[in-house]
Amino acid sequence: MKLSTSAIAIMATLLSTAALADSSKPLVSDRAFGSVFGEYYMPDGDKTQTSEWAYADKGWGYGVELGYNLDETWALRLEFAKQRLEQLITDDKIDGERIGLDVLYSIPGSGMYLLGGLKRLDIETVDNASAINIGVGYRQYLNDRVSLFGEMNRFQGISDSFADANIKLGMSVLFGDAPVVAEPTPAPEPVAPVVVVADSDNDGVPDSSDLCPGTPSTDKVDATGCSIFTEKEVNFTLKAQFDNDSAVIKPEYNSEIADLAAFLKRFPGTDVEIGGHASNVGGAAYNLKLSERRADAVAKVLLNEHGISANRVTVKGYGVSRPKVEGNTKAAHAANRRIEAVVTATIKEKVER
Repeated sequence: MKLSTSAIAIMATLLSTAALADSSKPLVSDRAFGSVFGEYYMPDGDKTQTSEWAYADKGWGYGVELGYNLDETWALRLEFAKQRLEQLITDDKIDGERIGLDVLYSIPGSGMYLLGGLKRLDIETVDNASAINIGVGYRQYLNDRVSLFGEMNRFQGISDSFADANIKLGMSVLFGDAPVVAEPTPAPEPVAPVVVVADSDNDGVPDSSDLCPGTPSTDKVDATGCSIFTEKEVNFTLKAQFDNDSAVIKPEYNSEIADLAAFLKRFPGTDVEIGGHASNVGGAAYNLKLSERRADAVAKVLLNEHGISANRVTVKGYGVSRPKVEGNTKAAHAANRRIEAVVTATIKEKVER
């Protein structure tokens, strides 16, 4: 049987809510209860396809319960329900009834309970059938008598092979008064003297031990009351390509060189090495000089146009010794006509509370 989307959604809500502790639950031992409920009933998919079950399909129902709590954990419950089911092949409705007995087990410390029982199912024009049901539910008390509950059951046929399901929502009322439980008289708590410790910046460190008074309330502090910092590395990478046998910087790299200059100005304690490279075309000595000229061209832009100190910029030509792409293809040569520069800096950031 395939459950509808709405049935799955209700079941998920029921189980997630059951994780909350039912702190408002009254004492229920030796107390009877009565319930009324509405339900959505879902017959086995095979029932909807056969005349043996009158093509019975999903439908709504209602019912009543009468039960008795044996103790805070176990309870017995008699259930009677009436249903108004759809019929798959017509617009007619089919009347159904269900009666049976359940045993309930309440999970301590939560509003969740498990149940199992035996039921007789009676659908109009169809022979009676018996089934074993198991289910899960959640109960929330509104006060010391009234509670709301949600429940989902699976009905497994005994003499006939079927697997129905339902979802119930209802309200219960406890009968009688809760048993009186004598509370032990607690021993008086010793009264400790109140000691006021001055902490002007509310950082948890007394003023007498605070070496950094006035730290912001958002900062995490150490045992001396000073802000805690963490270090992390940041870096900037510049890569630029050149035409064959050229050391002329292409216009599209001007903005990236400006970003590199801004990074160097932001972190004045950093230096940069500009490494020039060449493709493996021509003589090695010529390519070494060409790679130096490419690196030097970028360095001059940093010095002359952006005001970076010369002692912070190193120019290095690598010729063809460090190819980015191996091989003797046009693509490899184009990739290797380049400069590369990487700057790494360490910054401190405050740790927040």
